[in-house]
Amino acid sequence: MLTINVAVLLAVIVFFRLRRRTEARSRNDEKLTVVIVLALGVLIAPTPAGQGILNFLEQLASGVTQASR
Repeated sequence: MLTINVAVLLAVIVFFRLRRRTEARSRNDEKLTVVIVLALGVLIAPTPAGQGILNFLEQLASGVTQASR
């Protein structure tokens, strides 16, 4: 039996959608890409990888905030 992780499938879809040229995209196409990316974020967020990304982004934001002071 073959199982496919939905997050991995969405990541592959996002990768191929973002490889297309910007001029070739319609507004509906861009909106669909945003919805797919948001769904991917919701699926990744509770995982250890998602927590690592969140920690990295928090540190980056903190560094940028302190550098601007």
